[in-house]
Amino acid sequence: MANTQQMASAIRALAMDAVQLANSGHPGAPMGMADMAVALWGEHLRHNPKNPHWLNRDRFVLSNGHGSMLIYALLHLTGYDLPMNELKSFRVLHSKTAGHPEVGVTPGVETTTGPLGQGITNAVGMALAEKLLASEFNREGHEVVDHHTYAFMGDGCLMEGISHEACSLAGAWKLNKLIALYDDNGISIDGQVAPWFSDNTPERFKAYGWQVIGPIDGHNAAVVSQAIATAKLSTDKPTLIVCKTSIGKGSPNRADTAKAHGEPLGAEEIALTRAAIGWNHAPFEVPAVVYADWDAASRGKAQEAEWKTTFAAYKAAHPALAKELLRRMAGQLPKNFAQTVVDTVIGAHTKAETAASRKASQLALESFTAALPELLGGSADLTGSNLTNTKSTPNLRFDAAGHVVKNEAGQGGRHINYGVREFGMAAIMNGVALHGGFIPYGGTFLTFSDYSRNAIRMAALMKQRVVHVFTHDSIGLGEDGPTHQSIEHAASLRLIPNLDVWRPADTAETAVAWAVALQNTNRPTALLLSRQNLPYLPKGEARGDAAPHKTAGDISGLDAINKGAYVLAEPSEVGLKKKAQAVILATGSEVQLAMKAQALLAERKIAVRVVSVPSTTTFDRQSVTYKSAVLPAGMPRIAVEMGSTDSWWKYGVSAVVGIDTYGESAPAPALFKHFGFTPENVADTVQTVLQQHA
Repeated sequence: MANTQQMASAIRALAMDAVQLANSGHPGAPMGMADMAVALWGEHLRHNPKNPHWLNRDRFVLSNGHGSMLIYALLHLTGYDLPMNELKSFRVLHSKTAGHPEVGVTPGVETTTGPLGQGITNAVGMALAEKLLASEFNREGHEVVDHHTYAFMGDGCLMEGISHEACSLAGAWKLNKLIALYDDNGISIDGQVAPWFSDNTPERFKAYGWQVIGPIDGHNAAVVSQAIATAKLSTDKPTLIVCKTSIGKGSPNRADTAKAHGEPLGAEEIALTRAAIGWNHAPFEVPAVVYADWDAASRGKAQEAEWKTTFAAYKAAHPALAKELLRRMAGQLPKNFAQTVVDTVIGAHTKAETAASRKASQLALESFTAALPELLGGSADLTGSNLTNTKSTPNLRFDAAGHVVKNEAGQGGRHINYGVREFGMAAIMNGVALHGGFIPYGGTFLTFSDYSRNAIRMAALMKQRVVHVFTHDSIGLGEDGPTHQSIEHAASLRLIPNLDVWRPADTAETAVAWAVALQNTNRPTALLLSRQNLPYLPKGEARGDAAPHKTAGDISGLDAINKGAYVLAEPSEVGLKKKAQAVILATGSEVQLAMKAQALLAERKIAVRVVSVPSTTTFDRQSVTYKSAVLPAGMPRIAVEMGSTDSWWKYGVSAVVGIDTYGESAPAPALFKHFGFTPENVADTVQTVLQQHA
């Protein structure tokens, strides 16, 4: 019989010892949630420490990620590849025990948490992915996708507005396999939360459509375990278990105080705590009997083996489905994807349609969503503007019993109405991507990327394949005015490390942008798309192959778009048989201005090269040879983009036709003239630069 008190004491001791050694961290939350962890990890969580990526494992999310020593202690004690030396290296450079849990760094960590509220939101995405995959792949007698998503969270997570967005959706989606345990200790960094956090949390979650259990004694592992068992019986509601706890449980002088939250207990208090909890062992010492109680390796191996038997029977009965499920969970694109890309890009080039790039995005999506069943779309209440829906992606709906509604062909919806919840949408997409089986994309206006920015940053940090569709990308949206007109947003997004940002100029560039985004297995992508129509721009040296594997010598035509910048037009294409005297760099809707300015300059006998730069982030990753071929040394450069000018100076430009003020409310043509986005002004700017270089 396991000694649950000693199991919990091991967590408390490891947490306070690691924080003390690091002289940094948060001991209070792990100490307060130790008994909750004993109940969940000791009795219910299905996982295999020897195979952290087992397909049908339960997912566990520590949303209050500052309590990271809780999950590190659990992973160590249950048998993951996290030796004691790593716990002793808590918060040390290059250790596997960072200040906040990081996916991809520590085995067994499912998501990177720290920014409060995003962990529980990731958990909603994981639970949604599980439900959709189960609906799509499970067959009678073959429940191969069947697991729970558990989340621990604290007061801070619930104070963050994103928790409202996500938990409201979880109730609407009837995510019955989502179980959240709320560490209700009433303490935050500033002290007792009552003066500023007086929500009736149980009633709040009942209003969302959740089942609520408690408040219960969060320090009684048996009571918590029974609550989890009850939660697992739910068929149509997610469950919140309210656990009343004491932060820093066991510490005679720090329990129930803000001091336990975010600073070491100190050697004297740790000694007192050891005596109080009956833990008579040296720092970082755990008795063999306690390890034996915690060890989950044999149980996890048996659970995975049982699932493998189930999957083998499924594979025998439904071989095509089994193969497809494994492909999607591995994040691999179908073998015919390369041909789909070629067909889509060449189709766009051949048709040469005039279209807003948001419409060009939808045209590309029609092809890609038909070819990729893993594409899961959505919009934050702007579907008709973002154009994220396609013939292959009907709206996702659930019936009264919580089942996915399917059409006559047995297909469920693949387009999500997120409502006006940009931040929630972005973080839920992160959870979907982390779970596996889907490539999520979602749309809103570019200016509202401010709402979702931190979740975009987290996707980049976690290296997740998530696609953000941002439409209405400039003053070109017109009359809605400066509240909706993006100025700094393109430059701001380009500053996020590991985020690919594309601002395509026509249908072919948009198709390529989508193709690259779908192949970006280790980074998210932001597509910045226009509301207004854009002409198709002829690709002078189109070779008829859009595959992204050409040599550095291809600097023009369709083949070079995927490199982020390419030569769109040389002086010869406007009748000048002379070497270019300057280069105009432009993105998105402004590339057409560059082309018209090139023609005007030709009339003045001035030869310029036009370079389209659909993705500065992609271009920056190219070889020096390629970049030098596109932007030759010694040739003056002028950038054109309807947005902040600061980011363009790194390309050695002599001038930027941009905008560093807020926009105005007026029809787009009037705004273009007012702010100088005309062929004449671009041409005059080039001529002025050349005069200065003469």
